Amino acid sequence: MATSLITKTLNSIKNPKLLRPLTRQFTSIATVQSENPSSSFTYADSDSNSSSSCNDSNIYMRKGPPNCNVRGEKDSSSVTMPMSSMTGSIVGRRFYKQVTTREADDGNGWNVMLDYRTLKTPSKRPLKLPTLALAKAIAAEWDYQQTDGIRPFTMPLMKLACTALDRVPLTRPMIIEHLMKKFSQDLVFCRAPEDNVLTSGVYERQVEKFDPLIDWIKSEFGFKPVVHSCLFGGKQEEGLVKAIENLLKQTDDYQLAVIDAIASAAHSLIIAVGIVKGKLDIEEAIELIRLEEDFQVDTWGLVEGGHDIDIADLRVQISSAAVFLGLSRK
Repeated sequence: MATSLITKTLNSIKNPKLLRPLTRQFTSIATVQSENPSSSFTYADSDSNSSSSCNDSNIYMRKGPPNCNVRGEKDSSSVTMPMSSMTGSIVGRRFYKQVTTREADDGNGWNVMLDYRTLKTPSKRPLKLPTLALAKAIAAEWDYQQTDGIRPFTMPLMKLACTALDRVPLTRPMIIEHLMKKFSQDLVFCRAPEDNVLTSGVYERQVEKFDPLIDWIKSEFGFKPVVHSCLFGGKQEEGLVKAIENLLKQTDDYQLAVIDAIASAAHSLIIAVGIVKGKLDIEEAIELIRLEEDFQVDTWGLVEGGHDIDIADLRVQISSAAVFLGLSRK
């Protein structure tokens, strides 16, 4: 997504490094269910009960395909985005002219409006956002969509907002459990063999780049992590495990959504926590995540269509999550 579309909304972020182009494959289906002629747009996951006869590549506003709604029932009030959005492709023509923001009816948050329709989450609740800055950023994603089609993969902030509003409140214990289950295998704790001629260079870089973060963890949480050279990880002190787990439990839904997204992309909960706590910026985090692969690229060269795409994809995932975090803070 063009950086110019979102730059105006980032005044609340002090770190200019957060201003990065944001694009990301977004595998979801967008569905609109109208309760009346002024229907609301709902960003929703696919419905496993959808009829195969409704595999139309167009978006229908107010009136769906003849005699067929998203569940294959006779209904003229449903609006469905096609299954092609699951692959990150264009999902139909733009059906709205103007994108705006407005304060929520209860005065607690902000909504995004597509013409007169209120944007909704997959659970069909209004997409109520904590700050005007975040609402404007998501509005910019929708306003960026071209007349020839809506591209969900260019809306990473919308994805994170739906995750924070719908998924995190219902699955918070499972998210934390999943993050902690992989904590012992954290990228920051792993070291390449020092005595191997092929990996000694990687080890030296890890010591140079990871050790300052290890020292920060000790000063922040009171326990120094155990480093290891085993692919299956090494056991960490119980005090450190409890400290990190307690930190996750104290996060709000937006912070936990960001931590989960970054940890998944980085294979490191420590790097995710470092970004949320302000220890790492985007560029520093990406450097740590790509440390070993960048060493291999420096040694053997970059594979076009491989390494360059991986770098772009990682930058999108980390920068969009960091920007989302900054915009969501009141």
